[in-house]
Amino acid sequence: MSDTASEIARLRAALAASEARAEAAESELAQARAVVSTSEAMIKHLKLEIARLRRDHYGHSAERRARLIDQMELQLEELEAAATEDEIAAGKAKTTAVAGFERRRPVRKPFPDHLPRERVVIEAPTACSCCGSDRIVKMGEDITETLEVIPRQWKVIQTVREKFTCRACEKISQPPAPFHPTPRGWAGPNLLAMVLFEKFGQHQPLNRQAERYAKEGVDLSLSTLADQVGACTAALAPIHALIWNHVLAAERLHGDDTTVPLLAKGGTQTARLWTYVRDDRPFGGGAPPAALFHFSRDREMAHPNRHFAGWQGVLQADAYGGYNDLYRGDRDPGPVLSALCWSHARRKFFELADIKENARQKKPAHDISPVALEAVKKIDAIFDIERQINGLDIASRLDARHRLVRPLVEELHDWMRAEQGTMSKHNPVAKAIAYMFKKNRWDAFTLFLEDGRVCLTNNAAERALRGIALGRKSWLFAGSERGGDRAAFMYSLIVTAKMNDIDPQAWLADVLAKLPNTTASRVQDLLPWTWQPSERQLAA
Repeated sequence: MSDTASEIARLRAALAASEARAEAAESELAQARAVVSTSEAMIKHLKLEIARLRRDHYGHSAERRARLIDQMELQLEELEAAATEDEIAAGKAKTTAVAGFERRRPVRKPFPDHLPRERVVIEAPTACSCCGSDRIVKMGEDITETLEVIPRQWKVIQTVREKFTCRACEKISQPPAPFHPTPRGWAGPNLLAMVLFEKFGQHQPLNRQAERYAKEGVDLSLSTLADQVGACTAALAPIHALIWNHVLAAERLHGDDTTVPLLAKGGTQTARLWTYVRDDRPFGGGAPPAALFHFSRDREMAHPNRHFAGWQGVLQADAYGGYNDLYRGDRDPGPVLSALCWSHARRKFFELADIKENARQKKPAHDISPVALEAVKKIDAIFDIERQINGLDIASRLDARHRLVRPLVEELHDWMRAEQGTMSKHNPVAKAIAYMFKKNRWDAFTLFLEDGRVCLTNNAAERALRGIALGRKSWLFAGSERGGDRAAFMYSLIVTAKMNDIDPQAWLADVLAKLPNTTASRVQDLLPWTWQPSERQLAA
């Protein structure tokens, strides 16, 4: 028995040593990642300064050089934000005996003297925190200045913590320092929310924001703003995690993707931004709507497989082949059911029957296909009924579809088969018909007749991507893959807030103000569909 006990003790000691080594390695890796991110940001900052000096020396006539500086500023913005995220992650790692490092932070200029100061004095203690004596007198105060913004007005809030000393025991008493939304909390929550919403909701890059703030008398560098964007991303991670879980808890999702230019050596490459939307309102579901975004360098099948790992349900999307792995019968935990979008199918016929567009392009009237026009009319009849039953419960929708929609769908099917038999396969209308019948797609198009939860279209996902399509002309490209991931993170929050009829900027400001004092069990109270604005927000 003694040999057995000694062997168990030896194994326990070896296990403890292995765990200690693993923790040390994890901490070293986090700090190494932070060092690398900081170094990359520093190098990019120096290159940007060199480019600016060259431009100042050779003049402003070179348009290409100006565009190069804009690109370098966007890259620096992404690197600074990534460096802050990595540093916060390194700070959360368990402390072990590893070599430390100190990041060279962007130098922030003092707040301008012309900005008004608002003193917020924290309630002073009435008794000594050591002995309880009430014989305390004020001996000084500490002031923390936080830059805050009010629409069209800037101000610096001075948070005052008065210090008192006890005449009985000479103990100094002072209220604790307040928590800030981000480390080195020089920026207030309203300012942070404005920067985030301008960048990701209004598609205004940080360099343009910095230029506008400078014209208003507040000089904030691009690096300083990017540092706070990275810090806010880390601070808002618990909210994003809850939205992620909420979306993937749905039994039916809308899915779509759009192109995003990604800055690469020698130009840009076409990356992808994916969205998955949970919206149960069309069938009277009680779950609040939400959207989840992902970024990837390409459109390979591996990305949807990773996004939906462990999920099973109905996916409403287009006929993109990258989803095909999800529909396999031997998939673990089970196959995803495909529901295709009738708007996509209708669009192919509509383009062949668009009288207005043909007139605009001065095409002859005979270019309009009467078969395509008839197909649009038949599909529109189905849409008319669907609009009337939108929002009803599952059973009511299914009953109406069986009585009113199924006969129209069956008639459309037989009519398209008959027309297809009279056309060449190269006929554009035949190709539009083949799109609906290819590889048993008809079952996916008609799944809505068997499941009252399924919508006729995938418009919910397209609406979620609409802002990104409009913003591409403003921000031109994603500066890096980390920048694309960060954009997807923030789009998830902003689009979800909009879907719940919440002002994203007001919500972000209140969440950033409340998060530092919110326990993990109460974070769910800050989600867009459970959030209650504070008195300050209501007053604003």
